[in-house]
Amino acid sequence: MNVQSLLSARTTGIDGSGIRRIFELGAKLDDPINLSIGQPDFPVPEAMRRAAAEAIEAGANGYTLSQGIAPLRERTAAHLSADLGWDVHPDLAPLDDPDRTALMITSGTSGALMLAAMALLDPGDEFIIPDPYFVVYPNIGKMLGATSVLCDTYPDFRMTAERVEPLITARTKFVLFNSPGNPSGVVPTNEECRELLELCRAKGVILLSDEIYDEFVYSDALEPSPSGEAGARCPSPGRFDRAEEDVLLVRGFGKTYGCTGWRMGYAAGPGPILREMGKLQQYSFVCAPSMAQAGCVAAFDADVSAHVADYQKRRDMVLEILSPVTDVATPGGAFYVFPKVPERLGLTGTQLVEKAIEQNVLCIPGGVFSGRDTHFRISLSASEEKLRRGAEILAELMS
Repeated sequence: MNVQSLLSARTTGIDGSGIRRIFELGAKLDDPINLSIGQPDFPVPEAMRRAAAEAIEAGANGYTLSQGIAPLRERTAAHLSADLGWDVHPDLAPLDDPDRTALMITSGTSGALMLAAMALLDPGDEFIIPDPYFVVYPNIGKMLGATSVLCDTYPDFRMTAERVEPLITARTKFVLFNSPGNPSGVVPTNEECRELLELCRAKGVILLSDEIYDEFVYSDALEPSPSGEAGARCPSPGRFDRAEEDVLLVRGFGKTYGCTGWRMGYAAGPGPILREMGKLQQYSFVCAPSMAQAGCVAAFDADVSAHVADYQKRRDMVLEILSPVTDVATPGGAFYVFPKVPERLGLTGTQLVEKAIEQNVLCIPGGVFSGRDTHFRISLSASEEKLRRGAEILAELMS
């Protein structure tokens, strides 16, 4: 049997993740300086671990409702109320107002993005993504027969309304916005968020805001909330008046609380879209992991500010080492720095990374995240000693 001939064009048109390739290569090296994977290097908060373990021992190992367990939905709705001022119903189908803002628990943020795309896209439709992008974004289109349209955000990595507007067509269903950005770590301003939201409203397209790093934001990127909540916050298009009518918000627990393997996320926004996503989840992911849902109820009481402050110091150290030899946008959040390969070297990002591997340093070439291969991504999720040494080696290669 020629099994290869049976494979769908959908799967043969998708390459494996370049990030995973580097990760697998690192496993073959002797004690590499691994700056490749965005996996937090701090433990899951003790209360979350205990709650998940207790749920297992108590027998909470079966299916849950597809939309998630009620305690987690209620805590998430309360959090969105406090953070964004959203009045979110913790159910997918409130009988009194079926169009009311709703939410659901998903199998990671990638699961939420996939469900949203399935709910909104037909073959031939378009959606706009930033370039550079998180690696899942363009492949969503390939899996669904839709077209991902790249919005060039170089050199500052800001997905602005001015850059997006010429790309919107009659086939555009949504604009996929990512803040803090992966791979750049760049955080937009309140004004940039407001302008992009107003553009999407005027054009009648959904603004899908991927905010998996919403709690992992550095102090110099925070701004007062335009919707009036107290304290400085990470800018988001969800912070403006009636944003919940036009913004489909995707957030998660994995990056903020170090539990990436739990595969826990959530989506909130217009009720009609969330209900369709809930229907699709029934026939795909079924539900998020039951014990992980129980553990994440405790997440909203956890304080990770010390970890964020530590990563901000790591960021500052890396910028201090690399800035004298290359151009690098200052990350306002997430775990990454995305330096440019100096043009004087005549190297692509892939070629620079290959030279780094020869020095036992692992990072990711920019071509994995972009139509260009002019940059490379460094993850800050390493010990200070290894991060410093890796950054120094990279600076030597670019000097």
